[in-house]
Amino acid sequence: MLDPNITYLNHGSFGACPKPIFKSLIRWHRKLEKEPVRHLAFDLYNFLQDSRFSLAEYINCDADDLAFFPNPSTALNTVLRSINFKTDDEVLSTNHEYGAMDRAWDFMSKKKGIKYIKRNIQLPIESKEVFINDFIKGITDKTKVIFLSQITSATALVFPVKEICDYARKKNIITIIDGAHVPGHIELDIMQINPDFYSGACHKWMCSPKGVAFLYANKKMQNIIEPLVISWGYDAEKPSHSQFLDYLQWQGTNDMSAYLTIPDTIKFLKERNWREVSEKCKELNIWAKEKIISELKVKGLSDNKFNAKQMSSFFMHFDDVFNNQLDFYKKYKIQIPFFKWNEETLFRISIQAYNSKKDIDMLIDSFKKFKNIN
Repeated sequence: MLDPNITYLNHGSFGACPKPIFKSLIRWHRKLEKEPVRHLAFDLYNFLQDSRFSLAEYINCDADDLAFFPNPSTALNTVLRSINFKTDDEVLSTNHEYGAMDRAWDFMSKKKGIKYIKRNIQLPIESKEVFINDFIKGITDKTKVIFLSQITSATALVFPVKEICDYARKKNIITIIDGAHVPGHIELDIMQINPDFYSGACHKWMCSPKGVAFLYANKKMQNIIEPLVISWGYDAEKPSHSQFLDYLQWQGTNDMSAYLTIPDTIKFLKERNWREVSEKCKELNIWAKEKIISELKVKGLSDNKFNAKQMSSFFMHFDDVFNNQLDFYKKYKIQIPFFKWNEETLFRISIQAYNSKKDIDMLIDSFKKFKNIN
């Protein structure tokens, strides 16, 4: 459904919805509008259960440990606003986290007097062991939470979250994993990672309609979760078997049609052998990375061992990332993100099924012109 006049190399930001999945969304919209009271007041929870069962099988966890949210930011804010922090509690993270969540933790720091500590991860990452050892050096007796991305947004790196979760569990530290870029990108096995909390987006690499994400909460931790919005699920007249679901599934009237497309979304991925598609994208990403580094004389962030499967980021100087990105798009009709990360500026490519070597060649040629102009 993407505009054929645009070279789209930014799937990682918001994804792109294939026509069959979009048709599923329209079917659910029609079902809602045909009988809105029955749909929202009586049938919705069964439909949500079907979606949760389908997603739970796809990411390997219990369906009752999942709740849908419009995006990972809302899901993760639900968690961090629920934790009973005390003054001077520490949250250990890295200098690679998503900007919106950095802001959320900064807000909590001002509100609760906690310390949000961003561990500096040196690049390139030499090995998994070096990363783990460097990261856990930041743990103190005041560390209450570890917050970590499995795939970083701006820098497009994969972090060893399972090993960090294993270590944190021994130290009785709460683990919150931001997996926004993971589902449909790399294999996700929640039970293997075994975090306390995990949030992922379905509208990115799984290609669902926009506004579909999930929160996983370990059963042992579900009792601490409070809803961001107090509604009918709180102190419910007819409570279900799960307070976690009662609190989170209904927070006021909302069109949840996008959530209900998940069974059709996963069916689409399975029928088209999306793992094989993803592997071909990985090959193109590796080729693209090497060609971009060679022809543009820029520096990548890591070798292929820690690089995200379908994304790569590169250091490049920009005077103003927002206006430079907009200017680049207007001139060349290429959709690609520019970032300010710490004291550096970057750009990132995302490779999806609709991309080709021609797109990368066009990107390189356009950058050569753009840098000469600027």
